[in-house]
Amino acid sequence: MHFGRVNIKALVVLCSVSSILLISSCNKNTNGGSYLSFKLPEQGQTFKVGDPVKIELDIPKGEKLTGVSYLLDGKPVGNKDSSEPLVLQTTGLSVGYKLITAIIDTENKKDTATINIVLNAANKPQDYSYKVVNVYPHDTTSYTQGLEFHEGRFLESTGEKGSSTLRWVDLASGKALQRINLDNQYFGEGATLVGDKIAMLTWQENIGFVFDARTLKQLSTFPYKNSREGWGLCFDGRRLIKSDGTNRLYFLNKDTFEEESMIDVYDDKGAVEYINELEYIDGKIYANIYQQDYIVVIDPGTGVVEKKINLSGLLAKGYFKNDNEAANDVLNGIAWDNKGKRLFVTGKKWPKLFEITLVPQ
Repeated sequence: MHFGRVNIKALVVLCSVSSILLISSCNKNTNGGSYLSFKLPEQGQTFKVGDPVKIELDIPKGEKLTGVSYLLDGKPVGNKDSSEPLVLQTTGLSVGYKLITAIIDTENKKDTATINIVLNAANKPQDYSYKVVNVYPHDTTSYTQGLEFHEGRFLESTGEKGSSTLRWVDLASGKALQRINLDNQYFGEGATLVGDKIAMLTWQENIGFVFDARTLKQLSTFPYKNSREGWGLCFDGRRLIKSDGTNRLYFLNKDTFEEESMIDVYDDKGAVEYINELEYIDGKIYANIYQQDYIVVIDPGTGVVEKKINLSGLLAKGYFKNDNEAANDVLNGIAWDNKGKRLFVTGKKWPKLFEITLVPQ
C-alpha cells in the first residue's frame, strides 16, 4: 500500500451495502394485494452483540396471519402463529450486517419481508501499550508488507512497483539471507509460510504467487475472487487469512488458495476499516491498521476486536526527512516467535525492528 491510494474494494463494499439496504427494505408479495412490512426494528438499526432485538410486523388492517417463519441470514430463528413479536437473541452471533427475513402466511396469500440490522461488538476493546525488550536493525529499503518469524529468521515480503521482494532475513543483522525480486509490474503485499511453500499477495494485480520455501522458486499462481485487492496474509495452521484493506477478512483453502468464507471486523463503535498486515498468535488475529500507530486483536470466530495496542512513539519523529517519505511512514509488520514467545514489530522502510511485550492500560 502507498499513501494517497483509493481503496476500490472499500468503495465497492460501500456501494453494495447501500444497494442491499435499499433492496432489502422492500417486501415481496406473491399474490398481489397489501404488502406487509416491519414495525420493528428500523432499517439499518444498530445493536450490540448480546442485545435482544424485538422483531414485530406491521400488519395492514383486516389482514389475518396464519403463521410467520423468521430467518437470520437465511437460517431459521423462530416461528409465530400470529403477529406476536419475536425477540431475537444476539449473544454469540458474529458482528456486522444481518439480514432478517419474515416468511408470512395469511388467509389469502404469502409474503416475504426483509430488513437489515447491524451488530457492533458488545464491549470496548481492552487497551494495551508496550515495553521495548530488544531493538534490531531493519533494511531501510524494505517497504514491509508481510513479516513472519520461522526457525530463527524472518520471512519478509516488500512492496512498491520495481522494488517488491520476497526474502529470508537474518534477525541479528537485518540483512537478507536469500531474496527474489518480483517482476516490475507487480506491487508486492503480504506473505505467509504454508508448510514447505510460501504464498504471497500482490496489491491490485488480482493475483497471488506460490513459492518453494527453501529455494524461493515460483511454483504457481492463484487468482482473487471476492477480494479484489491483496493486503495482508497469515496462516492459522488450517486456513490462510487474507485482508483487502476493508473491514473484511477472507479465509482461504491452504491447498487451493480459494476463498471459502469471510468475516467482517467490528469494535463497539462500528466497522474497523483498512485492515492491513496480519499475524496469527495463540488463536487470535493481530492486524495493523493502515496509517495508524496501533494493532488490533481480532477473534477469528466472531470478527470482534478484543484488544487495541497503542504503538505510538516506537520510531522517533523526524526520521523521514521529506514529505513523501513521511507520508509513507507506516507501522507495518507483525511477527511472532512461537517457540520463544517473542513479539516483533516494524514499519515500512524503518531502520529498526522492535521486540516488545504488551502492557495492559
